[in-house]
Amino acid sequence: MPNENLSEAKKAKKDEFYTQYNVIEKEMNAYLEYDPDVFRGKTILLPCDDPEWSNFTKYFAQNFDRFGLKKLISTSYAAESKNYKGFYQPTLFEKNDPKYDQNKSTRNGKIFTLTCDRTGDLKVNVDDLEWHYLQGDGDFRSEEVKRLRDESDIIITNPPFSMFREFMAWIMEADKQFSIIGNMNALTYKDVFPLIKENKIWLGPSITSGDREFQVPDDYPINAAGWRIDDQGRKFLRIKGIRWFTNLDHGRRHQPLPLMTMSDNLKFSKHKEIKGKTSYDRYDNYDAIEVPFTDAIPSDYDGVMGVPISFLDKYNPEQFEILGSDAFDGSPPIKSYSSKDKVVDGKRMKSKTGTMGCVIREATFGSGTYFDVGYPVKAVYKRIFIRHRRETAK
Repeated sequence: MPNENLSEAKKAKKDEFYTQYNVIEKEMNAYLEYDPDVFRGKTILLPCDDPEWSNFTKYFAQNFDRFGLKKLISTSYAAESKNYKGFYQPTLFEKNDPKYDQNKSTRNGKIFTLTCDRTGDLKVNVDDLEWHYLQGDGDFRSEEVKRLRDESDIIITNPPFSMFREFMAWIMEADKQFSIIGNMNALTYKDVFPLIKENKIWLGPSITSGDREFQVPDDYPINAAGWRIDDQGRKFLRIKGIRWFTNLDHGRRHQPLPLMTMSDNLKFSKHKEIKGKTSYDRYDNYDAIEVPFTDAIPSDYDGVMGVPISFLDKYNPEQFEILGSDAFDGSPPIKSYSSKDKVVDGKRMKSKTGTMGCVIREATFGSGTYFDVGYPVKAVYKRIFIRHRRETAK
């Protein structure tokens, strides 16, 4: 189901959420466990991450020596930037610095760099950051920030959710390594899903379910569940469906998903949609079976299977091949129905629950078609179509 908090935020363009330190630490530790030298000798860019608010900058500055970083670059939007929806006021640190300029403080973004020990305490940390004003407002699409992107090796941040597509394209254009936070519905975007299918990007290892808490601007309207204000007056909001999107390798994506045979699933599955049936439901207009839960994928079925997008949390590219998605626009469907129709027991009928997607051809997938899988009053959510790798080998 869509996250109400996130949907409202995107509509209002108030989706500048600030990631908790422990969320960043847990994800980065997973990359380090797989490759202890993943950051060594690298230049890391944290776009739109003012260290006054950003835990990304604080985390990498604190671990600069331990990771063996070459350089850390962090940028921030100008307070009056049309793309900046966060909170901002000059800190005493900024005001007391000789470089402080009241006009530039609101109209120009800032750049922070870290390369060495400047304080003489024999360690490199956040106190050694150097900063100055950017020429522009800090927009990641500006030529100024693009040059910083091209200089970097790895890009890590939590971009505004409303700009996720554009930010992903901005990274891929430069062919950089990255780890960024987004909503899992982005997996089915027509400009993101092909990257998943082609194994160019994948999900990070540390978030696979539940929600995560983010700090939000002081003026953020709190009108939904899952919010709190701490003893310092800071606002926090819990957001569902959050995932890390990355092309940094990690151990979990190489772990085989443990599976039961089809017969054992039909006998022992914990899911009532499967247990006790004589067979898996099949799609109305495509030769594939419906698998509504990742842990119900049969180990001994060599054909095509429709699985929920949450399957990608457990996806092992050596174990499965991704063929397509019902949400990814392709050629016209073989069998098309209106947006409020569905098929139940082979008959078209009106649906109050909206669209049910379906695969349309073996090589082409798209929305706008339906199937009968025995859910007369319940919508079938987005599906990804897969098969075991051994089928490809045959």
